[in-house]
Amino acid sequence: MTRSLNGKVAVITGAGSGMGRSMALRLAEDNARIAIWDINGAGAEETAKMVRDAGGTAIAIEADCSDKAAIKAAAEQTRRELGPILILINNAGIAPFTEFLEIDEALLDRVLSVNFKGPFFVAQECVPDMIAAKWGRIINITSSSVQSGSALQTHYTSSKGALLGLTKCLAMALGEHGITANMIPPGSIDTPMLRGALIMQEPGRVDAYGAALPVKRIGQGEDIAAAAAFLASEEAGYMTGQTISVNGGRYMGSA
Repeated sequence: MTRSLNGKVAVITGAGSGMGRSMALRLAEDNARIAIWDINGAGAEETAKMVRDAGGTAIAIEADCSDKAAIKAAAEQTRRELGPILILINNAGIAPFTEFLEIDEALLDRVLSVNFKGPFFVAQECVPDMIAAKWGRIINITSSSVQSGSALQTHYTSSKGALLGLTKCLAMALGEHGITANMIPPGSIDTPMLRGALIMQEPGRVDAYGAALPVKRIGQGEDIAAAAAFLASEEAGYMTGQTISVNGGRYMGSA
């Protein structure tokens, strides 16, 4: 393979379904050994089985990726079963739609805990392995809503904006150790989370949204996985602190 990962261990959070599952399958194709961390243990095991059935190596770990103790336990199990963690994809997240004035402190805390504090602590747990190896890849899944805004997702968008800031800081802090940190802000990707959103419940709404984009289709998990595979590869070693927008043209940033 042109971007072989040579058996490096990749942790992908929230890989029990959706984009995370697609990224697990793709990085396994590039010969990474995959650790799937997900609060949905059954979904994580299903993804791991899909990887193994395709000839790859994967383990499933049921873990709340917003809980520091659970993160530490998951990392220790990953090291025991697969080895040091050299690739991290912070993908786990929640994306509620709520009117701004209806967001209470409990909901805001939950969104920030899952979408920002979780990735922060997962990175803290995994980075020492990367420093020891003098090589590492951190890929944070942010959101195109950070680039364009989202009227019903001020909590979600703010949490992903914090993750953007974290990515840039990690790129600056860790570059000397051979570690890159980059981000992928997806547009609307056809996942169980998207289809479960109340605003997408109207029949045909998902496909209609895709048809309105410049590329005339909704995104697929494989679209995100392709970008993640590149950022995890040796070829991306001179890219850090960068954004690869995979959104079908929903948002077009300046050159």
